[in-house]
Amino acid sequence: MIHAFMKPILHPNLLLAFLLLAPSTLHAQHVRTASLTETEIEQVREAAVYPVERVNLYTKFLEQRSTRIKDLTNRPKSAQRVLKLDNALQDFTALMDEMGSNLDQYSDRHSDIRKALKPLTEATPRWLNVLRTLPGESGFDLARKEAIESGEELADQATRLLHEQDAYFAIHKDEKDQERNDDTIKPTESKPAEPKQ
Repeated sequence: MIHAFMKPILHPNLLLAFLLLAPSTLHAQHVRTASLTETEIEQVREAAVYPVERVNLYTKFLEQRSTRIKDLTNRPKSAQRVLKLDNALQDFTALMDEMGSNLDQYSDRHSDIRKALKPLTEATPRWLNVLRTLPGESGFDLARKEAIESGEELADQATRLLHEQDAYFAIHKDEKDQERNDDTIKPTESKPAEPKQ
């Protein structure tokens, strides 16, 4: 027999709410955004309307993170090293995913980013080599596997997009090197004054 004071605990709506919230809470622990410094955030913000500059920035940031992971790989094994590698790998993955999202956006807009895609396609095999030569350890093995998957996706995406853009701009030569009327102006330059009427 169930006592009256126990019924609210067994209420189906409460049980349903718990079951629905539990997986989303667990899933939220695996979602991570890239950790950018204040300087990096400002650089990305300034390059917002300059796709080539923005992709170049993300490539630079990823190169720096790759070097950090490589440096940590060579350190003596310790709990601190495992923690640092796990964080570095998760950050690297989040940054590659952000880069992929930017590439999707620029692809949809037909932004000419070929100048930035070439260095990216050259860098991704290097990054993947760093990740693959890192011996797996239980403390960061999952993060390493996820980073490799994201790296492979980014490498495929960059290579595919470069081929697509070469084909697209071979047909649409009038759109080559253009980006919404302001691609020719570098972030460090000022826009020319508009003529007075």
